[in-house]
Parts: sequence; C-alpha cells; structure tokens
Amino acid sequence: MSRPVDDSLDPLERERSHLASSRAALRAMREDVESLDIRDVTANWVNAEVLTRQIDDRIKALADLSDTPLFFGRLDYLHAPGAEGAEGAEGERFYIGRRHVHDADGDPMVIDWRAPVSQPFYRASKKDPMDIGLRRRFGYTGGDLTAYEDEHLSDPAEAARTSRLLQQEIERPRVGPMRDIVATIQPEQDEIVRSGLGGTVCVQGGPGTGKTAVGLHRVAYLLYAHRERLARTGTLVIGPNRSFLHYIEQVLPALGELTVRQATVDDLVARVEVRGTDDAAAAVVKGDARMAEVLRRAVYAHVSMPAEAVVVVRGSRRWRVPAYEVEEIVRELLDRDIRYGAAREALPQRIAHAVLVQMERSGEAPDDRVQDAVARNAAVKAAVKAIWPPVDPAKLVLRLLSDAEFLAEHADGVLDEDEQRTILWARPARSVRSAKWSAADAVLIDEASDLVTRTPSLGHVVLDEAQDLSPMQYRAVGRRCTTGSATVLGDLAQGTTPWATRSWEEALEHLGKRDGVIEELTAGFRVPTDVITYASRLLPSIAPGLAPVASIRDNPGFFEIREVTEAAEVVAACGESLRHEGSVGLIAADARVPVLAEALKAAGLEYLAPGEETTRQARLTLVPASLAKGLEYDYVVLDEPAAVVEGEPDERTGLRRLYVALTRAVSGLTVTHTGALPAQLG
Repeated sequence: MSRPVDDSLDPLERERSHLASSRAALRAMREDVESLDIRDVTANWVNAEVLTRQIDDRIKALADLSDTPLFFGRLDYLHAPGAEGAEGAEGERFYIGRRHVHDADGDPMVIDWRAPVSQPFYRASKKDPMDIGLRRRFGYTGGDLTAYEDEHLSDPAEAARTSRLLQQEIERPRVGPMRDIVATIQPEQDEIVRSGLGGTVCVQGGPGTGKTAVGLHRVAYLLYAHRERLARTGTLVIGPNRSFLHYIEQVLPALGELTVRQATVDDLVARVEVRGTDDAAAAVVKGDARMAEVLRRAVYAHVSMPAEAVVVVRGSRRWRVPAYEVEEIVRELLDRDIRYGAAREALPQRIAHAVLVQMERSGEAPDDRVQDAVARNAAVKAAVKAIWPPVDPAKLVLRLLSDAEFLAEHADGVLDEDEQRTILWARPARSVRSAKWSAADAVLIDEASDLVTRTPSLGHVVLDEAQDLSPMQYRAVGRRCTTGSATVLGDLAQGTTPWATRSWEEALEHLGKRDGVIEELTAGFRVPTDVITYASRLLPSIAPGLAPVASIRDNPGFFEIREVTEAAEVVAACGESLRHEGSVGLIAADARVPVLAEALKAAGLEYLAPGEETTRQARLTLVPASLAKGLEYDYVVLDEPAAVVEGEPDERTGLRRLYVALTRAVSGLTVTHTGALPAQLG
C-alpha cells in the first residue's frame, strides 16, 4: 500500500530499498513463528504434535528464497480499491509477489498474487485499465532487482507495447526443476487459474501454452481462496510419471504451498505389485470403459437368494424370518445400488430388524442393543455369508482373467469373443501374489475395490498429461474427486498411447464430470516460432481438428536440421548447444539411447537421466522419447526423427511421439538425422 518514499533516491534505488525492507519484514515474520512457545496452549502430546507440525509448515512457507524475487510487480491504483469514483479516494500502491508480507504494524508490504487486489496485474489493459494508473514490472538477476518497466494504462497518449521484461522472463534460461510462472501469467491463463472451486475445468493446450503451470497455479489459488475447506478434503496433483513429478515438484513450495500431494495414476491404484506388461491389444480392452460393467456383474453375481428361512434362537424363544421375506430384503438392497460391502454390512441389521418386529408383535419391548445382538447371532451371520459372501477384488480380477467360462458369463453382450480371448491370460496364475499383474490389471482391481468399498474423495484433483489415460484410468481418477472438482490438462495432439483420448467431452464423461468446462490455450509462450511452426506440420496427420499454437515470442529461436553420418556428430551438436546458457536435452528413440550414451561417454560429456536435477555443472540430459512428455530444455538436440516414429506400434502414435519430442525446446532445436525424415515433415 502507499507509504512514504525517500525522494532523494532514484526510482530503482527506492524499489531496491523496498525490497530490502520487505525481506527484513519476512525474516521478522519467520522469527515470530520460530519463537512461539506452545507449552501452555497444548492439552496433550497429540495437540502438541499437530501444532508443532503446523508451525513447522508455516516456517517453511515463510522461507525467503535468495534467488527468487520476493515481488515482481507494482500496481498504482487511481483510487482506493473498492472506492473508484469516490470523492477524495486517493489511490494506493501495492507490490505484487509470491506471498503476503507485512511489517511490524501489520501493514502489507507485499500482496499475495492471488489476492483480489492483485488481479489487475494480470488482467488490466489499455481497453480496460481496471482503475490502474501504472503497472510496473521488475527485472531481476538472481535475487537482485536490476531493472523496472512501466505501463501507464490510464494515459491514452502511451501506445500499447510488448513488455520487454515479460519477454525476458519467459525466455530466461532454466536449469533445475520447473519454476512458477506467477510473474508472467497472461489474461487467458489468469481466467482459468481464478475459476471457482465448484466447477471442473478441462484445459486443451498445445506445447508451450503453459497448461501445466496454469494447473499448478490454479491449485495454489484454490488453496488461498478456500484454504479451510481444502485443508479438510485435500488436494492432489497427478502426473504421467515420476520424472515429470520431480520436474514440477518445486513450483507449489515456491508459492508457499506445502500440503499438495503428488502421484501418478499407478500410485493411486497400487493395490498389487505390478510386474507384468500387456500387449497393446490387451491393454486397449482392459482400459475400455465396458470393463466396468463386466466387473460390476462379476461382483454382484456373488449374491444369491435365500433357499430357506433364518431361525434365530434367543433363550426359550425361536424367531423365524421366512425365505421370501429375506429375499425381499436382499432385492431391496440390490435395487438401492449401494456399494457391495455397505449392503453386506446392512443385511444382518435388516434381518435383525425383521426379528424385532416379530418380538414387538408378541408383546416384548426390544431396544437397539437387542437388534445388534440378533445381527451378531450365529444363524444370521451364517445366512449373510451364504447370501452375500465377502468379495476380494484382486481374487475376483484374477478369476476373470484366468477362467474363460467365468469371464464369458459376465462379459456376455459386453465384450465379443475375440476381446475376451485377448485379455485372458495364457498361463493362469495360481494366486494373487504370484500373478504378474500389469498396470491395466491394477486399474481393474481398483475399480472392483470401489464396487465393494467407496473410495474416499478429495476436494480438488489436477490431472496433467491427461490425453494418455484410458477410460478406466479416468474412472480411477474420477472416484478420487466424486464430491470435489478437477482440473484436467492435456493436448490431444500429444496422445501417445493406443487408447489415447479422442475428445475431451468423452474424457470428462469417464471422469464423472460431464458438466466440466473446456478451455483452449492457443498462445505459445515457451516454444520459439520457427520450432513450433516446423512441428505443426504434423498436426494434419495426428490431430486434424486442432488449431496450431501461435507463438507470441518476438525471438524466432534457433532452429537447424542437420544431416549426420554417425553418433559422434550428434554428440558434437550437443557440445555446441552447451556453449549457450541453460539446459540441454538430447532426445532420441528409446532404442537409440544406449548407442548415444556410449558416444557421450567416449566424448567425455557428462549427462543426466530424466528426473535427475540439472545444475550449472551438469546441464545435459539424455532423454528417451517415451519420457520426454511434459519436460522442457533451453536447447534440444533431437536424434533421428524417423526412429522415434518407428519405435511406436503405429504411425499415428509415432508421429505424435515425434511432435512431443520436437516441442521440448525453449530457445533452440537441432534436428539430426542419417536416414530420411518422415514425409509429414516435408
């Protein structure tokens, strides 16, 4: 907010002075928390543990990261916010940063970017200045404030222009994990970030449109706006693999959010050890949404109608519930369509209630304790076991995949005979433990588990790289947010599985969020113009309905296609890229990785594997094409595009994998090839 300034300093020195004061205030806030004495406010050790953990989290959230700017912008309002047009309503000044910082009197020195008063930093324009007289952006080198740039939004004489500092921040070389984009969020991105908690949003975004960052910042915003609710219900970010999660894991902590769990879909459904793999045909059938109906039939087929009455002996009295009455109870539970396990728990109570009705008719006055005792009676328990036996989800799936007759019985009219044969194991496993479960099998077990016992729901789930999920995987994610909402992120053109998503409407239906809103990001911030233009030649073959990404970068980027004769020349291209500042990724077909690894070693070039964090000393990563999705590097050397295509089971999937590999570069791309390039690249 507005505060006295030292007019003896030039503007840059005044801003540096405010930065120093803000850092000191943040340090004081942290010291205040560190000095808290909780001995007199905790009743027991449990309370003490909880409070200690909360204090530790607060201390971590108040960390001052030396190389991360504490604030990146300033807004000068024409009037006090909320008082536009009011007589004498003097405007205020707000510094916009990653978290709130206040001084010893409680007055704000830095405003959290998520606060309503910060919104014009992202949305204000010449056409709609939102009562902003001046928007100032700051440039940093490391953690030092080195430049500023002003936009006088209310001055009609000043022409609109592209922010030089904004462009520099977007193009800044990167080493290490993904960083936040809080200083560069664009209006169309901000609308998605600040959309409400109640609705599900699906974001279709081509390479470099910032969809992953938008999803992460949306989580941070929702935690700010609905912290109490999400603290109870929880949040989850789902990524395609561990390398990807490691790459993005520092974004939320940098924004002060430490409570968001991260996982892959495989992590969510890890009820059995995955040691096997499926061929593409089997994986497609197992991932088909029709498998949910097969599983539902197989689970509820365990229920049988009673053949005889249930007789309960209590003292000298015998109480008889006829078979037809028990059958009515069973059919009512089936008609209610509740979980198998919940219905099984309700059945003994329903039978016991029928006995209590008879007791009351005979003049007795039983209470709830009597009903509970009858429900635990041996005859009732025996009847429940016979009528509604327990179901082990893993054993059920094991039988479906091993027993052709059992599968045929429950897949009749759902899967044809060829599909049934496709998913049957050639060598049936003897037990759950000895079975070589595949990733698709684990999803089936998770589905069966949810039929038996309801899966707990979270408040909000972010699902990234969603285009590669099967319908059954969408269902697995959807049951983790049945009472919450989701942010779905992906690009249909980057779907590289045989079961890749065909449309977002279909994906939302499988997720259980058919009312979700689909947004499209088409402005490219990361991939240079020449690179995205070249990669977009593949779109007519891989996603004809999608519009190509339009790069807004002034810098066209470095782009070269180089014909080579041996791996040493590919390594030489990596060496040339390493002369520039920033990270370098050597991306190749999986089968080519061992050859290139040997060539790098022979040349004495140190390299990392995906998931290993780049440093200023180790900036080169050797990336199998199958793991490139979601990653980005300042410079990319792409080896043998045709080999990337040929490494996939069909041409369209191969071209999509190539599209992913071509669009990982932020500043420059060198394509090396010995054989002919794919015809689609011209």
